[in-house]
Amino acid sequence: MIESFLYNRLVVLFCGVLLLLTSCSTKQDIVYFQNAKNFETIVDTDTFKAKLKIGDVVSIYVSTLDPTVTQPYNIIISNGNSGQLIDYLIDVDGNIDYPVLGKVKLVGLTIEEAKELLKSKFSEGQLLKDPVVMIRVLNFRITVAGEVRSPGVYPVSGERVSILEALGMAGDLTIKGRRDNVLVVRDFNGTKTYTRIDLTNKEVFNSPVYYLTQNDYVYVEPNNSAVSGASGDSRISTIISISSFVLTTALIFVTRN
Repeated sequence: MIESFLYNRLVVLFCGVLLLLTSCSTKQDIVYFQNAKNFETIVDTDTFKAKLKIGDVVSIYVSTLDPTVTQPYNIIISNGNSGQLIDYLIDVDGNIDYPVLGKVKLVGLTIEEAKELLKSKFSEGQLLKDPVVMIRVLNFRITVAGEVRSPGVYPVSGERVSILEALGMAGDLTIKGRRDNVLVVRDFNGTKTYTRIDLTNKEVFNSPVYYLTQNDYVYVEPNNSAVSGASGDSRISTIISISSFVLTTALIFVTRN
């Protein structure tokens, strides 16, 4: 009777230890937008537009009703049987070296503002009539690192991307990722800003870094369970080994009696 009672207590103890060591994060740690109510409507009033930075590479194409007059502005590099428009690098002074116009300062402008600037320069010099200007950022990419399923550098085809889309590109956070303290590092012409956001709160949509800019760095830090697991692997292995030994010994003792 005593042996059976002892055995049962050891089994309970052993299972409790295993449960404690393998316990996962709570629901409050991993659910997004926890304070969003059913059927709640949030109007997006964000007017964010990415601005051009030093080091950006842009493609510029100009067109008019007469394509011959725009040829000096649409320089094409031959590439075998095809051609490709040349790209323009925004230099350390914030300028591009553009055909005919020379140095044009684009840093700090949105895409639309850069288009309007070029249009105004064409009009001022009476170079082109009613030109259509198209500009694309060719090196728009973001980096997602830390506790995500697929960390890496991801190119962005549009003019902006949200942090939720970025995390989706990286396969979302792992169960060990801390959702309430995601870090966004932003560099604008040598000035770095560090902003943390809480994905468990719907106010993330109002964050100044909800929409990312080119070359933003997103870092998801590990939660407590991940840190404890990483630092205590040997301790956990020891506890499990001792518990297994005690349980096995008790089982042999009860079997023999």
